[in-house]
Amino acid sequence: MIPEPLDRLGPFRDKAVARGVPVEDVERWVATARPCATLTFNGNGPVVGRLGGPLLLPADVPDPVHPFVASIDLAALAGVTDLPLPPDGHLLLFAYPEEECCPACSTGNVGGVVHVPAGAAVVERDADSWSGHDVDDRRTTVEEFPRAPLKATADVSLPYHYLGEDPGTGRLPGHPRSEELVEVWDDVCRDVDLWCELQIGGYSNQEAVGTDPVADAVAKALRAAEAGRLDWPVSADVRDWALLADWHLDVSGWEGATVHWSIQRDDLAARRFDRAVTTLYWNP
Repeated sequence: MIPEPLDRLGPFRDKAVARGVPVEDVERWVATARPCATLTFNGNGPVVGRLGGPLLLPADVPDPVHPFVASIDLAALAGVTDLPLPPDGHLLLFAYPEEECCPACSTGNVGGVVHVPAGAAVVERDADSWSGHDVDDRRTTVEEFPRAPLKATADVSLPYHYLGEDPGTGRLPGHPRSEELVEVWDDVCRDVDLWCELQIGGYSNQEAVGTDPVADAVAKALRAAEAGRLDWPVSADVRDWALLADWHLDVSGWEGATVHWSIQRDDLAARRFDRAVTTLYWNP
């Protein structure tokens, strides 16, 4: 059983009110909370996946163009997030922290997502089948990707961003105290150490957050669509999108980097994981 989430919203409320934020502003912010799963190497939760390991794909799935990052057992995560994920099978995440790694990827993604249905016949692929593996520096980086089982904890997530989609418009609409509330949430997260190896669902986090990282993915998808590199509809409304996963890298030379996998909610419900948008934040 995945452990029940700790009460993080109670301490958040107490700290926010103590800082002088009106109760009504605090409660409006709490109403935006989303359930998520934090996956770590340590902890008391069950193993629900792993970073690294053998790359197992159905025979008709092309070799991935990005390195393999993680495999998640979706049945083990059932009901933990509010995402309409498949009830079973494995979710495979791929990424490399550099757009130039994959010239063959016309969308400019730094990664990808594959769902392997439960019971599907799979074959093990060559770990070096990704584009760019023949470049020494890139291969060395991938060799440093962590490889370990991931244990899950059910968690709750509040926004880490306080600006609207257009930073010039100021604070998030309807939340005049958003910057203070984000600071309080950061304090709570430090108290309970919410920084994990991988997060499924919830709000996106990274080393420095102003606008929603998912909004950055939306902007990237819109640019790709306008350039004719996408052949499916792309919504400009960030509310039509969801964070699928965050990965906080622990790799030499990429300290503080975060990979975000975002997807349109309709595409997620339709199992169109090939339409996921993978972005990178890194402030060297």
